[in-house]
Amino acid sequence: MCRETISAYSNLKIMAEESLYTKKVIEHFRKPHNMGRIKNPDGVGKVGNLQCGDVMWLYIKVGKNKKGREIIKDIKFETYGCVAALATSSVITDMAKGKTLEEALEIKKDNVVKELGGLPPVKIHCSLLATDALCEAIYDYLTKQKRPIPEKLLKIHQRIEKEKNLVEKNYKNWVETEEKMHNETE
Repeated sequence: MCRETISAYSNLKIMAEESLYTKKVIEHFRKPHNMGRIKNPDGVGKVGNLQCGDVMWLYIKVGKNKKGREIIKDIKFETYGCVAALATSSVITDMAKGKTLEEALEIKKDNVVKELGGLPPVKIHCSLLATDALCEAIYDYLTKQKRPIPEKLLKIHQRIEKEKNLVEKNYKNWVETEEKMHNETE
């Protein structure tokens, strides 16, 4: 294929994707907020979806607000995925930053979709990945602190672990390759 054909194809693909997504989704995709890693994070959440291949890592630093309550002081993400995966990762960091852990746990996939002005039905699962990554980061933090895990969070974690174990059992080579790629970017 000649260079002009490749360029035209790329432009058509971008135009097609932009017609599927809201302006806010495209903004978060093109200029994601809080992208990257946190050195020595207090909690890390990692989730993925084998069907689409998206993988998200979400890192949190916990601090205290003026009332002495624990809040998400800093939050960053690394995502390998589609437009919707990057946009939902970006927007959930905006939604969770500065919130208490309890408030952050109340962010649901529908809140993420609404904040982005909507997602195509086939991409709604990306909003669940984002909320799951946040829940896993908080779960990791509470576990490291040897703190009690709220029942609702425990159920979410158990569902994610069950799915993760199934993926690791059936797709071991894929999981190893994905981990290797992530570790090489450190």
